[in-house]
Amino acid sequence: MINVFVLHNGRLSQIHIESREDLQNTLPIWVDLTDPNEEEREWVKGIYGVTLPGEDEVKDIEASARYYEADNGDLHLRTDFLIDESETAQTVTVAFILAREILFSVHTIDLPVFRLVRMRARSRPGSIADYKDVLMDLYATDAEYSADALEGVYQNLEAVSRAVLKKEFSDQDAAVALNAIAQEEDLNGRIRRNMMDTRRAVSFLMRGRLLNAEQFEEARQILRDIESLDGHTSFLFDKINFLMDATVGFININQNKVIKIFSVASVAFLPPTLIASIYGMNFSILPELKWDLGYPYALALMFASAVTPLLYFKKRGWLK
Repeated sequence: MINVFVLHNGRLSQIHIESREDLQNTLPIWVDLTDPNEEEREWVKGIYGVTLPGEDEVKDIEASARYYEADNGDLHLRTDFLIDESETAQTVTVAFILAREILFSVHTIDLPVFRLVRMRARSRPGSIADYKDVLMDLYATDAEYSADALEGVYQNLEAVSRAVLKKEFSDQDAAVALNAIAQEEDLNGRIRRNMMDTRRAVSFLMRGRLLNAEQFEEARQILRDIESLDGHTSFLFDKINFLMDATVGFININQNKVIKIFSVASVAFLPPTLIASIYGMNFSILPELKWDLGYPYALALMFASAVTPLLYFKKRGWLK
């Protein structure tokens, strides 16, 4: 799918594209391609002379392949964008090509950051003046989106914290808490990686001296925002580690309770076992063997020897 945007009265306007002629008759500043087919790739190559990278090329993580200037002067960037709209967060790599004063972007699925930029550009006239403004707005919105995702991580961890620190915390509760903590740790790590990648891309643009004074200042502000987010991700990692240790600690406590019960039971039944062993001996001189009340007496003795330790343990508080 091809989304083409032109600048009209200081706003981004989307042009509906159904054929090669539709694309050829526009003067876009942004051509956004979502999972393009071979025909759409040929349209872009034939009209603008830009060869779009394949999916394997987009995912190449080597630094030399992520940010470079081609022989014909086209600027190529690979940047990760976060998606936090489902139970499992993910990052999608987007290929940017700056050529012919047009921003070309290629990605496999539509991204919330891109939708937000399109919506804002339509409602805020004058916010975008050229194709580089579109790219800087995408990076700035990506930082905002990551900040919102971090806020969601903090709220979810607060809910886990209340569950972990409540008075009754069973093994089932611990399993739910561990699953939630693992998900938030994964999301927090993805946000940090996403911000690191955005920082590298913005720094590359600043070093290339491609930005005007206003865009350069916006890039510096993006880097400052990312720096502040790094501190939040570090704080959340510490909180995640604390909750993980606390949850595992409560699991160990619950397991120790079970082991303590078995230990108390084994100690309590040692005296009756001893008595039963004594009266199970084959000695004819045991006086109780010929006593009519010998059997009830032995049972009562075993019962008393089992109850007495239990009462003692209860008094000492060892059964709690």
